[in-house]
Amino acid sequence: MPVPAELIERAEYLRRELERHNHLYYVLDAPEITDYEYDQLMQELLKLERECPELETPDSPTKRVGGAALDSFSKVRHRAPLLSLDNAFSFEDLQSFDERIRRGLAKAGPIEYTAELKIDGLTVALTYEDGLLTQAATRGDGVEGEDVTANIKTIKSIPLRLNSEKKLNLGVRGEVYIKKADFERLNERQAEQGKQLFANPRNAAAGSLRQLDPKVTATRPLDAFFYDVLFVDGQPVDTQQAGFELLKQCNLVTNPHTKVCKGIEEVIEFCEYWTIHREELPYEIDGIVIKVNSLKAQSDLGFTAKAPRSKIAYKFPAQQVETKIIDIIVNVGRTGAVTPTAILEPVRVAGSTVSRATLHNEDNIREKDIRIGDHVIIQKAGDVIPEVVRSLPEKRSGAERIFEMPKVCPECGAEVYREPGEAVSRCIGATCPAQLREWIIHFVSRDAMNIDGLGEAIVVQLIQAGLIHDVADLYQLSYEQLVNLERFGAKSAINLLESISKSKENDLSRLLFALGIRHVGAGVARELAEHFGSIDALMKASFEDLTAIPSIGPKIAESVVKFFNEPHNGILVEKLKANGVNTISRASTNELSQQLAGKTIVVTGTLANFSRAEIEELIRQNGGKAASSVSKKTDFVVAGENAGSKLEKAQALGVKVLTEAELLLLLKEE
Repeated sequence: MPVPAELIERAEYLRRELERHNHLYYVLDAPEITDYEYDQLMQELLKLERECPELETPDSPTKRVGGAALDSFSKVRHRAPLLSLDNAFSFEDLQSFDERIRRGLAKAGPIEYTAELKIDGLTVALTYEDGLLTQAATRGDGVEGEDVTANIKTIKSIPLRLNSEKKLNLGVRGEVYIKKADFERLNERQAEQGKQLFANPRNAAAGSLRQLDPKVTATRPLDAFFYDVLFVDGQPVDTQQAGFELLKQCNLVTNPHTKVCKGIEEVIEFCEYWTIHREELPYEIDGIVIKVNSLKAQSDLGFTAKAPRSKIAYKFPAQQVETKIIDIIVNVGRTGAVTPTAILEPVRVAGSTVSRATLHNEDNIREKDIRIGDHVIIQKAGDVIPEVVRSLPEKRSGAERIFEMPKVCPECGAEVYREPGEAVSRCIGATCPAQLREWIIHFVSRDAMNIDGLGEAIVVQLIQAGLIHDVADLYQLSYEQLVNLERFGAKSAINLLESISKSKENDLSRLLFALGIRHVGAGVARELAEHFGSIDALMKASFEDLTAIPSIGPKIAESVVKFFNEPHNGILVEKLKANGVNTISRASTNELSQQLAGKTIVVTGTLANFSRAEIEELIRQNGGKAASSVSKKTDFVVAGENAGSKLEKAQALGVKVLTEAELLLLLKEE
């Protein structure tokens, strides 16, 4: 039976009104009706859609409450890569950037730039088709992100349908964030519910947007700013500023503090102002993004392997604040390293509340004369772990205490020993539970045995349940043991067991790295695996056998011999073998492709589909040499994002630079 015309008209009216009031309330901060009146309109629309499902539309405001929970996020390949930006840390860096721009455009006069606040949140890309929001994705690795469409639709400041007469096909890039006041309230609610607090607004925004249940996201105070038009059909945009105007016309929120600057000096003034006034904003920013205003000029300038040449991010200087050291404790790592950590009176710095800071080692504490009870200056820059810069001895009361490194491990009671000439003290207890926890976390990590689904929380659960006493016990876990663990479902148990089983097939080089032998990184592990061919041969190797390898020095050789001479480690290896873990090097048993024979290749930066270790292994499997530094003898440099100095050196030497995709294409050629 057809839906009556008056109901169709009423539903359309309610949708328009609710979206208009959303924009007035969440964007313009100028509500026209009370919350009660808004709720009445929403309830009426919900009732109509329940009674006549034909009235439901993809852009209905009722969709903002969140749909069904997901098992996982599907992957989305971006229409165009979402590149990262090069960074500037000083005004001299900005002037150098301006000089490069003027040279690149062959222009003597001032360049017109846009200066934008760099919102400290999570990057997203939205796609509108015929004016309707059809897809939203996280940035991911820049090439591929996660589909978070259902979650984005819960953010009421983001229009589900563009406010435009034309039904535009439009792609936009923006930042999802949480305001400072909303963040504080969110953490208060977390504390009341006995849940873990968020470290800072950015982590809270990222965690909220990546909830598998959109209904959870709908309860979080997320907001968004948009700043780039990625694509638009049928409506030319020739400047960055014109892009802002288009976004505003479509009711997509842009930051009101964006400024068009005539020349780099105005940009620097803008950066100076917000360095001083950033704390006055209701949200966190961690810098200023500077872009050439002309989109044609942006296109002419092109890209490096990792970033557009026409844009740069000015990062604010590290923030320093004063606080007090309440205590100094020590943490024990997987290699037994005992690291002192300052417990602080909580203080807000660089966008997050800090209650701990690293003290590095005993010598650092002595050199800076840091005492328990001292007032100190700490600093934190970006994602860097907070550190104590200096103490303030002039504020001492006399009650402060000098820190002494413990003589025994706080985790197991074994001796803490510091080798002559080393800065780090270590627990020498072979059964130390702290080392076991960190050792297993390292063993299952991506560049080691690569066991998906074994995060720190699960490792702790397994240890506390008495299910694992060493890494070999991972290969004896059963389905029944896993499903009986708290918050561990059937599907999670099956997936973890499959991942553990798959790791048995790894090459010997991964196993050697995973064992955590001191001084043996992924590269050294590969050299040892390829040279000796099996773990049995390596275990029999002498100090002289090892140092005969050009890349193996005395310190590494001594460490390897010491490791395999320890009887407990020999038992562990036999246990791994008995559980079916491969201990043979494929390089010694397989005939390798010679596609890259004689080629020396350097890999740098963050790649889209491989870790650096994986792509270097691929190079070696095809007969090439994966080198760590660029020289005139380098044949290619494979550059991903954040390539840095190696890429610059390659360009200066005229070494050919390949993208990840170009290398893979080269390997496919016959």
